[in-house]
Amino acid sequence: MTRSHMPALGRRPALRVGLAVAVGSVVGGAARTAASQPRPPLHKIGVLSFFAPPAGPLIDPVDIGFRQGLRELGLVEGQSVVVERRYAEFMPARLAAMGEELVRLKVDAIFAVGQPARDAARRATQTIPIVTMGGSDPVREGWAKSLARPAGNITGLTFTFPELNAKRLELLKEASPGLVRVVVLIDPVEVVDAVDVVREAEAGAKRLGLQLQVLEIHGSKDFDAAFEKARRGRAQALLTIATFPHRAQIAALAAKDRLISMGESSPEIAEGFLLAYGADIVDLGRRCTLQIGKVLKGAPVGELPIERPTKFRLSVNLKAATALGVTLPQTLLLRADEVVQ
Repeated sequence: MTRSHMPALGRRPALRVGLAVAVGSVVGGAARTAASQPRPPLHKIGVLSFFAPPAGPLIDPVDIGFRQGLRELGLVEGQSVVVERRYAEFMPARLAAMGEELVRLKVDAIFAVGQPARDAARRATQTIPIVTMGGSDPVREGWAKSLARPAGNITGLTFTFPELNAKRLELLKEASPGLVRVVVLIDPVEVVDAVDVVREAEAGAKRLGLQLQVLEIHGSKDFDAAFEKARRGRAQALLTIATFPHRAQIAALAAKDRLISMGESSPEIAEGFLLAYGADIVDLGRRCTLQIGKVLKGAPVGELPIERPTKFRLSVNLKAATALGVTLPQTLLLRADEVVQ
């Protein structure tokens, strides 16, 4: 090898070192630039619920749906979204302070679960978007101009409507073909359209050849007198309307009087009801969360339509059936979305 080639060979290591330094400088600079950029602000959602928090064996279908909706939106709690949860545990007097606290925390949206929670959120703010889930007529109650365009700071899903109770009576009749007398427990304070609800139930009962005994209650203090009237009326079955907070107590009283019981949603099955039929609450929670996602992206809450259920669940409690000595028809069991052993 000639001496003229030597310098070129000798410069190669220096070239490699130079490239490494240059590349390192670029990568290090990019890392410093990324680190210096501010992180996008976390979204903050307030959950204001009239109900109790999930604990032990208690499963909250609303919370399951809420978490499912967050996943669909690509939101990770603690990373891209902060969730402030407040539960009134069926005590409406707690809700006002809880709603005001969420406003002070400057949440981006409030998910109000249940009619009392929605009312408390409305009193607490007229500017923060509210997405609600509950059984009511929004237009009749005055918090929405129309279902298609609410126009205020609140939207959501409404899932209680009169015609469902006729279907529940039909299912009771299918479960016990010899059924004649049904007692209906209704809390009119919790049902804005209580008159229409009862009228629809009576019309459904007439078509099925059933006799209804409608009893109004205003909380658990009326239960003893109501069940005494049901005994005097020789009731064979029980249909409940807007009594969800008292589901465990009502289920126990119905079982004691050997009444076939029908609730409005699957959580009542876990407390001992024989049957439940109503909107799929997990799906409602999920869809409310997707509405919240639209709000977080800048959609005006007053222009988001108020939605109604599209999925319904029939739940059956075989343990309760055994205790009552009721043999449920196979056709009913095959249609059930949930069968509890």
